[in-house]
Amino acid sequence: MELFDAIVNRRTANSAFADKKVSAEHIELLINMASHSPSHFNSQPWRFIAVTEEAIIGKIAKIAGDSMVQLMDDGRFWKQYRKYFRFSEEEMEKAKDGIHIDHLPAVLKPFVRTIFSETGGKVMAKFKVPRILGNDEEKLVGKSPLLFIISLNKDEYKPNELSGFYSTISMGAVIQTLWLVTTGIGMGMQFISTPGEIPENWNEITRLLKIPDNYEMCAIFRMGYVDPNMKRPTIDWRSSHRKGVDELAFKDTWGGSF
Repeated sequence: MELFDAIVNRRTANSAFADKKVSAEHIELLINMASHSPSHFNSQPWRFIAVTEEAIIGKIAKIAGDSMVQLMDDGRFWKQYRKYFRFSEEEMEKAKDGIHIDHLPAVLKPFVRTIFSETGGKVMAKFKVPRILGNDEEKLVGKSPLLFIISLNKDEYKPNELSGFYSTISMGAVIQTLWLVTTGIGMGMQFISTPGEIPENWNEITRLLKIPDNYEMCAIFRMGYVDPNMKRPTIDWRSSHRKGVDELAFKDTWGGSF
């Protein structure tokens, strides 16, 4: 796949992957390509863990699913992300950002705006929305053939110092490289974010993976081969819209038009 095509066609994989192990050759390719990402002074502050052991993946999946339920039950999920929810194609066309919640059970559709709001807790509880999303999260992670973990060396990753900023930039380059490589070889990739919003759950995964104290686990991705016929999750969304150049960028100074 051409580079520009890979950039435009890159998508976050919301659905399950094909029931097929990721080949050793492709795992090695992912790590090798990630290793060529830029880093400050070539410090290469990242270390990777490629998890293929089903028992370990299952434990992380359980933590991810439980994290989703907890975040939704206590309201943090809605408070943090409600501003990105869109409920129609017209809203997406107008905003050019956020996620279009376009796939959910028929019984929920009349209540979608209420459910996906900060005040929708009682409605969500009635229709078991937190548990639905938690179960879907656990299934998606648990059935993924590969989890890719990124950790940063704490000698470089110091969040309140410039070295921490540089390390974060380097990790971003690694992640984009991984996303383009997976796109190019017919794989999908999705960030597993929910455990990271609950420190004790994130620490539990860190201990499970035996990450040493001098490294900080920073990101978990699930990966696998794309199956276009795979059924979408019970509640799902799309996010393919992008803002135009004139809205995103300026010429010479802020506000200068292209």
